Amino acid sequence: MFQAFLIKYGEIGIKGKNRHLFEDALIHQIKYALKPVEGEFLITKEQGRVYIEAVGPYDYEEALEHLQCVFGIVGICPVVLVEDEGLDKLAADVISYLDSRYSNKNQTFKVHTRRARKSYPLSSMEVNAILGERILEAFPEMKVDVHNPDIMVNVEIRGKINIYSDIIPGPGGMPVGTNGKGMLLLSGGIDSPVAGYMIAKRGVKIDAVYFHAPPYTSERAKQKVVDLAKIVARFSGPIYLKVVNFTDIQMYIYEKCPHEELTIIMRRYMMRIAEHFAEETNSLGLITGESIGQVASQTMQSLAATDEVCRFPVYRPLIGFDKQEIIALSEKIGTYETSILPYEDCCTIFVAKHPVTKPSLKVIRRSEQRLRENIEEMVKTAVETAETIVVEADMS
Repeated sequence: MFQAFLIKYGEIGIKGKNRHLFEDALIHQIKYALKPVEGEFLITKEQGRVYIEAVGPYDYEEALEHLQCVFGIVGICPVVLVEDEGLDKLAADVISYLDSRYSNKNQTFKVHTRRARKSYPLSSMEVNAILGERILEAFPEMKVDVHNPDIMVNVEIRGKINIYSDIIPGPGGMPVGTNGKGMLLLSGGIDSPVAGYMIAKRGVKIDAVYFHAPPYTSERAKQKVVDLAKIVARFSGPIYLKVVNFTDIQMYIYEKCPHEELTIIMRRYMMRIAEHFAEETNSLGLITGESIGQVASQTMQSLAATDEVCRFPVYRPLIGFDKQEIIALSEKIGTYETSILPYEDCCTIFVAKHPVTKPSLKVIRRSEQRLRENIEEMVKTAVETAETIVVEADMS
């Protein structure tokens, strides 16, 4: 029945003279999302609306699923577009729409007309009244309810007349790419993929870095992270994933530094390396999945000790979330089942039995002095030998 979708956006509408830039970014993301969908689509914009018209047969359910992953969309309306051929023809089109869309006519309805084209000879209220009367004549079992109708019949009078009743929620947020780029520290856990999703929702294009520690972490652990990146890429677009061999650095820290400080010192070197790639890719900050107090390395003191080595800002979109809220989000976006697979990454392998929870920066810096003989060369090697994987969305 539906050969077109009317796309509604939210925050983009208040962007003033820059609105067209956000609309263009939204259209770019829609094209990316629909690329794997069976069918051909024409995407246009008109007066605060974006339209997707199918050119020939297409997979409706698949198209809808992919559009629900596009940040910036607040509503997806399967719409019937008709030419303006007078009120009698419009009434016939509305009646035909209701007859095809709803087999059960024993429902209440309300007509809501919006005239984007102000030259139309009748007011919105007059169109509402006439169309409501014609619907009651065609379907006597239907009743009007202006406060809480079962069916809201939306009629928008534009270049073409739009008829629709369903508004399927989109993910909201801002189109990816409208707020710069960030470098995500991605692990195989629950938190960091959700952090990537959250920051992408605010329009940030993300790339990622993963710290691999063979033979202590397996190839399956690495594949798990790639699989998580594929799920996040449904929403963020393609992700350039840097896979860093962190084994030598971890073992060196393990040999030279107090074990209760291992996690903090390792995190500090992860941030240094991630910052190198952020600079290389023109990212504007680092992104992590940390939440205050969740583990020993995420106390306020530990986070301050980690941030001390960074020149770039560190964004933590989950900072105030508790674990259950993060799990709920991971289930919503589809990463949870992959995150809980039993393939551990380097952070969990080298956790101390009694990690420090309130590290002193003076003590941490002194411990890092023990590394100065070889650490710079090790970091240089880790950066130079990093593998780059281009991760595309997995919509299966």
